Amino acid sequence: MITRPTSLATIALGALSTAMLSAPALAQDVGGEEAVVDMDETVFAGDYLVVGAGVAISPSYQGSDDYVFNVLPVVQGSLGGVDISPRAAGVKLDFVQDPEDGMGLDLGIAGRLRSDRARQITDDVVEQYGELDRAIEVGPTVGVNFPAVLNPYDSVSISTDVMWDINGAHGGMVVAPSVSYFTPLSRSIVASLSLSAEWADGEYHDYYFRVSDAAYTGLAPAPLPEFEPQGGGFTNAGANLLLGIDLDGDIANGGLGLIVVGGYSRVLGDAADTPFTSIRGTKDQFFGAVGIGYTF
Repeated sequence: MITRPTSLATIALGALSTAMLSAPALAQDVGGEEAVVDMDETVFAGDYLVVGAGVAISPSYQGSDDYVFNVLPVVQGSLGGVDISPRAAGVKLDFVQDPEDGMGLDLGIAGRLRSDRARQITDDVVEQYGELDRAIEVGPTVGVNFPAVLNPYDSVSISTDVMWDINGAHGGMVVAPSVSYFTPLSRSIVASLSLSAEWADGEYHDYYFRVSDAAYTGLAPAPLPEFEPQGGGFTNAGANLLLGIDLDGDIANGGLGLIVVGGYSRVLGDAADTPFTSIRGTKDQFFGAVGIGYTF
């Protein structure tokens, strides 16, 4: 799920063009009759690129009740048969091209930079337990997408990323499954509803959720009780709704587009029980993002 700083705007700006690739055609009212636009005749046929920027508001860290803003650039597209898609503070490369009809397979590699409690810690108490190192997570990603599920122009996508930290921060493994439903609402507006979760192993839990008096850097006695994580498990689950709006009224021709995202997630297990959440933060995590991108 998209619960961390910098992740929302990245996903939002790429979601419109990614979803368009899963839809074989779009309907358009012409003189009271429905005309079909072939996706092979749109900007998304062959190589294309999306560049943009977004502003996201999200919790200071996973489990925080303080919110911070982030601004970041985005690049997404398809070049030489390789699809490039945003991930939370990262990117996914898909090396398998989908067929013109029927179910498509995604197979590639995903990577992300995790900065949880590495910066923007706005809680003074949590900050005195020290900043953490940034994790660089890399690993395989696999998924399937099913076009024309409820109408000729929608799609359902199911995917899972399995990544390991290669930067020596948490040093563990993270598994991120998700399912999303995309459908056009009109010639200029599309919507996408996504459900996702995150599972992490014991090393990850120890790094982010353990509370130890030895880690406290303040002068007074440590204000939080010590906490020992129970091991691996799910850290969060949630949902987000995305709306993509083409600013010239025609999604298929590229150009400028506006994306708005809102979502909610719930931290689970050790992520909810750690005093960083149960005392200093909250299990309920809200977020939003607004982005603008140009497709050519």
